Amino acid sequence: MDLKLILIAFIGLFYSSYSQKEGNECISANAKYCGECIQAGAKCGWCSDPNFLKQGETVSSRCDELQSLVKRGCNKTFIENPVGRRKIVKNTEVTDRNKAPKNLKPEDITQVQPQKVRLTLRSGEPQAFELKFKRAEDYPIDLYYLMDLSFSMKDDLENVKNLGTSLMKEMSKITSDMRIGFGSFVEKTVMPYISTTPAKLLNPCTGDQNCTSPFSYKNVLPLTSNGSTFNNLVGVQQISGNLDSPEGGFDAIMQVAVCGEQIGWRNVTRLLVFSTDAGFHFAGDGKLGGIVLPNDGKCHLENNIYTMSHYYDYPSIAHLVQKLSDNNIQTIFAVTEEFQPVYQELKNLIPKSAVGTLSANSSNVINLIIDAYNSLSSEVILENSKLPEGVTIAYTSRCKNGVTNKGENGRKCSNISIGDEVHFNISITSKGCPKQGKPEVIKVKPLGFTEEVEITLNFICECDCHSKGIKNSPDCHFGNGTYECGACRCNEGRVGRNCECSSNDVATEDMDQTCRKDNGTDICSNNGECVCGTCECNKRENPEERYSGQFCECDNFNCDRSGGKLCGGHGRCECRKCICDPGWNGTACDCSLDESTCLAKNKQICNGRGRCECGACKCDDPKFQGATCETCPTCPGVCAEYKECVECRAFGTGEKKETCEKECNDFTLTKVPTRDKLPQPNSEPYPVMHCKERDANDCWFYYTYAVTNSTEKVVHVVEEPECPTGPDIIPIVAGVVAGIVLIGLALLLIWKLLMIIHDRREFAKFEKEKMNAKWDTGENPIYKSAVTTVVNPKYEGK
Repeated sequence: MDLKLILIAFIGLFYSSYSQKEGNECISANAKYCGECIQAGAKCGWCSDPNFLKQGETVSSRCDELQSLVKRGCNKTFIENPVGRRKIVKNTEVTDRNKAPKNLKPEDITQVQPQKVRLTLRSGEPQAFELKFKRAEDYPIDLYYLMDLSFSMKDDLENVKNLGTSLMKEMSKITSDMRIGFGSFVEKTVMPYISTTPAKLLNPCTGDQNCTSPFSYKNVLPLTSNGSTFNNLVGVQQISGNLDSPEGGFDAIMQVAVCGEQIGWRNVTRLLVFSTDAGFHFAGDGKLGGIVLPNDGKCHLENNIYTMSHYYDYPSIAHLVQKLSDNNIQTIFAVTEEFQPVYQELKNLIPKSAVGTLSANSSNVINLIIDAYNSLSSEVILENSKLPEGVTIAYTSRCKNGVTNKGENGRKCSNISIGDEVHFNISITSKGCPKQGKPEVIKVKPLGFTEEVEITLNFICECDCHSKGIKNSPDCHFGNGTYECGACRCNEGRVGRNCECSSNDVATEDMDQTCRKDNGTDICSNNGECVCGTCECNKRENPEERYSGQFCECDNFNCDRSGGKLCGGHGRCECRKCICDPGWNGTACDCSLDESTCLAKNKQICNGRGRCECGACKCDDPKFQGATCETCPTCPGVCAEYKECVECRAFGTGEKKETCEKECNDFTLTKVPTRDKLPQPNSEPYPVMHCKERDANDCWFYYTYAVTNSTEKVVHVVEEPECPTGPDIIPIVAGVVAGIVLIGLALLLIWKLLMIIHDRREFAKFEKEKMNAKWDTGENPIYKSAVTTVVNPKYEGK
């Protein structure tokens, strides 16, 4: 059992030490200079006091947690602990249309605040700022309608021909500044996507259908505010055809996204409506037509026609997501019900996109666009540009109705109406210092919006004292290092606390000899390394524990312990010996020299019955107990002494019931239900006195009295006293009456039994006499029969 406990304690100590090592990043960094120390973590500081290090401690011992440095004797004025800063550079208020001029230009409308922020980052220390977003009223919209003109969309084209004026009329309820454009697509102009026979290149449709030549993508109408122009140009468009079912829509989307000048995009809300009744080709499908070059994501429009469809493969979904996001384009997929599941999956991959169900002939396209726009504009999602190495960003959103989100959901807010404000807390943290410590710029913006927050990141890579360093200082062994922050920062090839050695001469036998105590075999007592003939002691996993001394022979953790504390918590450990605080002595500083705790009420030490050792009385006679040997539980008279107090506290009776609270509060009383629940003499580690006393009501009550090992007086009493009881009249009377009745019944039964016995005897006697009687059987002459016989003379015997 003891071995098991030792094993458990050892495992607990191992894991405790391991967690301390993991938790103290300052010690683990083994920093050689101040800048390296502060990059280890936000809690790390560097002591620049030249006299801080003790003999045997390494330069890296200057780097420790702030509280630990203060405990180790470093004055706060010498502690280098730079902190990060935040500065708002540009902070234009979000636009309030109720206060702003009516004819605002799009570039004068502000929906994101602030616009520029400068953060100075210390490793491990987050810097945060608040981003405000307000959805502006009457914000301009650019809408580009991209339509599939393969043969299956013939009836849809007829309904789209009047889309321009109708859509602008409906959208005027949302914004007074709207522009609309139109583009069309079919497929790559190579086999096997289309037929390349001369006749099919002129008219890809069958029968008497008149179709235009196949093409990949056409920018039919750049963005315009004239709805009639849209109707006129769309009205002259013709259907084309291709061979396979999936279409080349991704090529068209890519060109619409990257050809901003040809499309005419403004820095306003950009909507792309993609209308089709088929699926799509994506990266890799171009190999079927011998096209292997990846899409380059650049604009290739000549005379508003995509000319490189036969040269570049289809773009990938990830490539599209990047370009749509870079150009702040929100996509609305207007597709037939058959392909809803496909485009729903695509929508999940493209942020700020929506899917609407297109009727068979596109008659519902206006309502679809308005519903999708309302859905997209009611949600704001923040994204950031690529972060520098070691930099992380965290978002916390505070949306409408007090809704707060963190993590990935902290980037977004939903159900935002026009004029609503939402807030985002953006926290940025750097780990370490980027290469060369140059400033970095990142940008945060709402998806689908051109406005953004520009964040300049500056990094704290050195301490303030670094700038005051003295290069080639004489304090660093004839100028072999830079003296900065209280220590030497050695030049390349030099080592030692004062850069006194060359790195090539560190491990020589002559130098090692000076690191052996008493010419022994152990170098630095096996607790350190010999560097330049001087011991540099190892660091412990626990930052509070340290080796020291010329040969690392001392430590501050191998002293005696008391109560689980080093030196009893009343001293400090120096070189494996406890240096006790005043008023304490002993090898573990666990013996108090204060005798005031041994003084009894009579001002005697331990009542004259013992001696004071380490602040506690040691009674000479073991029958005496208590803090000052004042009690004797087994001495006669204890029961009588406490009788009145036990009676008044347990039952509220007795002579002391009026003064009970004042005179009887020096013991702890516990009630038990029965006598067998009272503590027994052998059941406790201290003597127990059993008492039986009579109270004022002539009842007996039972209790025990004891003094525990902690000198506490404890009384256990049976909660109900035993009282003599008088006769019960009713049972007595009932018993007497019942006895009389029973006796009467018994007498009647006995009399009846005797009478029956007597009658039976008399009857038997009569029967016997009757049997013994002798009667004469002769005829009596006087006897005359009483029977008379009369015969009917007429009776004939029939």
